[in-house]
Amino acid sequence: MVDRETATEQVYQPAEDSHLLAETAAEELAALPGDARVVDVGTGSGYVAAHVGEQTGLDVLGVDISPLAVREARDHGVGVVRSNLLDGLTGPFDAVTFNPPYLPTDPDAEWDDWMEYALSGGPDGRRAIDPFLDDLPRVLAPDGRAFLLVSSLTDVGAVTARAAENGLAAREVAEESFPFERLVVLELAHAE
Repeated sequence: MVDRETATEQVYQPAEDSHLLAETAAEELAALPGDARVVDVGTGSGYVAAHVGEQTGLDVLGVDISPLAVREARDHGVGVVRSNLLDGLTGPFDAVTFNPPYLPTDPDAEWDDWMEYALSGGPDGRRAIDPFLDDLPRVLAPDGRAFLLVSSLTDVGAVTARAAENGLAAREVAEESFPFERLVVLELAHAE
């Protein structure tokens, strides 16, 4: 059994990207009815799910592959299940949020702890983003929206192109610039 302090060190904690996604999603989803189905993929500590829930009154389900993240999100009052991305989830969901691991990493790098797994986006930064986009249309309601945090390090154009290949329209709804990258929240919806 991993002690609490070690477990917290192995769970992604809220940072600038988390705050940008949480604020944007809460603002965009404020008008949804109270019975809307919302899921936060890769919930980590549960920050985005908790913030969206608190700001909108919606019940947000958290999903994470890490057992340590599942435990911490539960400790923060988030209803959460262990799953890899959207695996095992059935829709339709009215809204989906996802702050993926997006840092480009050496393909030979060892992932020997959960924090590396939470940060490592593979060689192009899209190791988790591409399969998420491939599966999103399956669970997204016909008029549903997803909010995906991406970085300029992952090539925003490549992400929107992958979304289009899967029948999803993408538009930037928020952004924040830093000296080393630009963070963008993409809104994704079924293309008409």
